[in-house]
Amino acid sequence: MVLGAGRLLHDLRASWSGMVLLVFQPGEERIPGGASLMLAGGALDEPRPAGMLGQHATPELEAGVIGFHEGPFMASSDELYLTVVGRGGHAAGPDALIDPITIAAHLLLELKEESKGLLPEAVKLLAFGRVMAEGATNVVPDEVHIAGTFRAFDEDVREKVHRWLPERAQAIARAHGGDCRVEVRKGYPVLVNDPGLTRRMRAVAGELLGPRAVVEVDRRMGSEDFAFYTHAMPGCFMRLGTGNTAKGISSGLHTPTFDIDEDALPIGCAMLAAGALSELAG
Repeated sequence: MVLGAGRLLHDLRASWSGMVLLVFQPGEERIPGGASLMLAGGALDEPRPAGMLGQHATPELEAGVIGFHEGPFMASSDELYLTVVGRGGHAAGPDALIDPITIAAHLLLELKEESKGLLPEAVKLLAFGRVMAEGATNVVPDEVHIAGTFRAFDEDVREKVHRWLPERAQAIARAHGGDCRVEVRKGYPVLVNDPGLTRRMRAVAGELLGPRAVVEVDRRMGSEDFAFYTHAMPGCFMRLGTGNTAKGISSGLHTPTFDIDEDALPIGCAMLAAGALSELAG
C-alpha cells in the first residue's frame, strides 16, 4: 500500500509541491524494532518529516472502514526474564532443598495480585507466558526460568513498574529462602497519536470514503514499533479495515487463518496518498 500511495503521488506530481518520504523498514516484530533502527541510522534526518502516517490491517473492521484514536493508542511492550534460584536435589530429601518451583509459584501469584493494586488494570498489563523448571519426577532443579511481558499506556507508569518489579520479585524469593534475578528488556514505547494530525486524517478519511466509514476505535494492549516514530515527530497510526463477513474473512491477526479482503488495498493506498497531499496543502 505504501508503494501504491507512492505511485498515486507520482502520477499527481504536477499538482503538488514538497516532499513525501516512503519508509520501508525491517524488523517490526522483535526488539529493538526496525523503527528504532531507522531513526538511529538517520534515515529520517535529512529532511526531517513534519509528520508520519501509518496503517495496520484490522480484520474486525470491514474493508472500506478506517478507525482512529487520539492520544495513547497502543501499549508499550517490554520483555521480562526472571530466574528463580534455590537449591535443588532429590525430592526424597526435602529438608536439604530450597525448592525454586514452590518459590516460583508464590512469585507468580503474588506479583500478579500485587500489580493489580499497584496501578489500575486499565493502564497496564503484567503477564507470564513461559515457566521452565527442568527437573524430573524425583529431582528438584536449582533454578526456574520465567518469561513474560509488561505493557502500559503511560511512560511514567512503565518506568515505575520497571523499578518495582525487580525489587519485589527479589523480596518475595528471599522471603522463601531463595533469590530471583530479573532482566527487563525494554521494548517499544507507548504509541501516541498526535491529536491534531489524527483529527485532520479523520477529516481526510471522511471526504475520501464518507462519514460512515470513519469510526473511533479503542486503545489496544498490543504494541507496535511505529510508536518510536510518534516519539520523534507527530504521528497518526490508523486501523485499516480488512475484514469482510459476507466473504467469510474475519479471522484475527496472528492466527493461521488470517486473511484480508483485497478490496482494502486500494483504499489503504488512497488514504495514505490523500493524507500526505492534505498535509502538504495545509
